[in-house]
Amino acid sequence: MKIEFHKYQGTGNDFIILDNRSSGLSPDVRLVASLCDRRFGIGADGLMLLNNKPGFDFGMTYFNSDGKESSMCGNGGRCMTAFASKTGLIGVESRFYATDGEHRSKILKDDEDEKIISLKMKDVEVISQPGEHYFIHTGSPHYILFEENVETMDIVKKAREIRYSDPYAKEGTNVDFVEFLDDCLFVRSYERGVEDETLSCGTGVTASAIAAAMLKPGNPGMYRIRTRGGELKVSFKQVHNSFTDIWLEGPATYVFSGEINI
Repeated sequence: MKIEFHKYQGTGNDFIILDNRSSGLSPDVRLVASLCDRRFGIGADGLMLLNNKPGFDFGMTYFNSDGKESSMCGNGGRCMTAFASKTGLIGVESRFYATDGEHRSKILKDDEDEKIISLKMKDVEVISQPGEHYFIHTGSPHYILFEENVETMDIVKKAREIRYSDPYAKEGTNVDFVEFLDDCLFVRSYERGVEDETLSCGTGVTASAIAAAMLKPGNPGMYRIRTRGGELKVSFKQVHNSFTDIWLEGPATYVFSGEINI
């Protein structure tokens, strides 16, 4: 059986997208993992299905590269918006449904294969600070550490120790290392399900911006964020420990399309 696929990336966080509105495909763990394999498959950090969803423009289902269905993906949501626009399904704005509920997105700039998209994230009202780190759920769980010289750190070793430690071992957590630079935040992220560093993580930079606002009161309500894959922007409204109107902005880029036998 041949299926058509589409490859997108958002600041280096790359995805396989399948239009599932008429095919009704229910990929199992083995199939997703094989498609995401960078040596024997198409290669990606994750796979997404564009589904029909009554009451919304579309539904989004996300799988990590280990093949397991996962929680919300911020860069994925922007890439899915770009794909939905390319198919003619949506206009400049959209409402879609993901595992953590309703999201809205806006296409701010459209240069054919690269679009600048702003994605509304879920509100954040519960922030845990059990020690020197923050634990914040932005649609996906994130353990956030503020460090110096993040660029040269061996983050994978340290992140795996955290990701597999109690109380995170059962469900897993993403781990983000954040550094304050003169004009922005620099963030490196280790993602569960990928079990490695990714070039960018949308829910991770969102959580990092919120943690930065908690750490340094009087913030401007917006952070520019640099990742190894490119730049993003996170804006929000803050009242004490409550964050609303959170938007993740950045590029979503079409890479290529093709067919593959499954």
